[in-house]
Amino acid sequence: MTEAVCENSEVTVLLVDDNPQNLKVLYETLKDKGYRLLIANEGEKALDLAHRHQPEVILLDIMMPEMDGYEVCQRLKADPQTADCAVVFLSALDDLQAKVKGFNLGGADYISKPFQSQEVIARVKTHARVIRLERELQARNRELQGDQARILNSISEGIYGLDENGIIEFANPAAGEIAGVPVDELIGRNFFDTHFATASDNPDGLPVQMTCRQGQAEGQRDIRMLRMDGSGFPAEYRATPKLDNDELHGAVVVFRDITAELESERELQEARELVQEQRDQLAHTSRLTTMGEMAAGFAHEVNQPLTAITNYARVAKRMMGKESPDLSLLQETLDKIEAQSHRASEIIRRIRRFMKKPATGKEVLSVPALLEDTRQFAEVDMRNNEGGIEVTFDEDLPEVVADPIQVQQVALNLIRNALEATRSADSSVPVEVSARLAGNSCVRVEVRDHGVGLPEEAEEKLFHPFYTTKDEGMGIGLATCRSLIQAQGGEIGFERPEDGGARFFFTLPVAGAEGEPCKASDSAAESKSES
Repeated sequence: MTEAVCENSEVTVLLVDDNPQNLKVLYETLKDKGYRLLIANEGEKALDLAHRHQPEVILLDIMMPEMDGYEVCQRLKADPQTADCAVVFLSALDDLQAKVKGFNLGGADYISKPFQSQEVIARVKTHARVIRLERELQARNRELQGDQARILNSISEGIYGLDENGIIEFANPAAGEIAGVPVDELIGRNFFDTHFATASDNPDGLPVQMTCRQGQAEGQRDIRMLRMDGSGFPAEYRATPKLDNDELHGAVVVFRDITAELESERELQEARELVQEQRDQLAHTSRLTTMGEMAAGFAHEVNQPLTAITNYARVAKRMMGKESPDLSLLQETLDKIEAQSHRASEIIRRIRRFMKKPATGKEVLSVPALLEDTRQFAEVDMRNNEGGIEVTFDEDLPEVVADPIQVQQVALNLIRNALEATRSADSSVPVEVSARLAGNSCVRVEVRDHGVGLPEEAEEKLFHPFYTTKDEGMGIGLATCRSLIQAQGGEIGFERPEDGGARFFFTLPVAGAEGEPCKASDSAAESKSES
């Protein structure tokens, strides 16, 4: 009995019969089975009890005065509160017509009088279990529908459910908000006529059309959609086919207004352009600062050929003043004047090229030629620091894509730092500048010195703005170098060789491989740093 009570404790059974003896028999039969039993001896009372308690099972006598069981069943099924109750008819009528009529009115079963106790128990148990499971399923479905509705209501993107002709069958609140009308006004409208001005002119070329008609998923960004008031807005949408057993029933469309997003992207692009402009300005300022530091050396560098030109010109004048000038010697002297003028012109040309702002941006470069030009440019520092520079590079080194002025600025900065570090350590070993292929998509340029090395605390801060290891440094050189190399699509860093000094390096993308990663470290680099 305990098991029966536990199983049936939530089940209510309504017993309806105008015969007290029949009610007593039914009650005695079911009272120990754990059911909650309700009793009614006429139709109106049965309807009232059923409406208030929603029993799972109703044992209903057909032959009753005033209101028979058929009418009671009909009214029970018409009331949403009691429509799901399992009505089991009780009657001494055993003809087929009586049973068919009962089933047509919504009856679930039929028990003939006189009934057997075991039959009543078995049928009540079966129907109670079925109804309870159905109600649990309905409750779960309602819960899921509620969860689904809450989820759809909380989504900020508009969602439409369309049939194969584009008629809106479902819309969430966000869709109504974007369209500018209540959701109810969207249901039943044609999606294409509602949101696209060209729907009547171009019925086969509209967004979502292929999804509705052919089941092809699609999506677009920054298309123009219309609100109900006729105003337009830029939108992004995704459309997926609505399938049932591989049969196409329309489409589900998720869309959103991207007006604010496009505005943010525009502002971000403007900010990036401003940052790039400021970065270029800072790089130019850094080059001017470098030229200021090197001005005395360059003045001396230019003064040498000018002095030579002056001296050769005086010699030429004296030779021309003779009665029989040596024309071959005069020609040689004039050739020397021309050579020295070219030398001075080349120095000035190199300075002007280095100081100007980039105009054409990135181009295809030969790294060996660029490094040799940089080495010549650094000769002033080389003499001032009583050091040397050795440039080596792999044969068949591929060309790179970069801004030549900015790359030369980085290389010159690293070389000048290396020369100063070498002088500080009283070392006579020249600065080693090299270039080699790193992987398949990068050229790695290294500047190696045998100077005093870098302090341990420089590890994390070396490329940060305003950090410097020099007594009179401003701390913008390496920070600018990092910015410039990253703008080329490469990386910059440094290593600590085991035999002292420092090795700075940067990478540049090989021409034709700009879209591939160009990392500063690779297996080749690691093996070299360990040697």
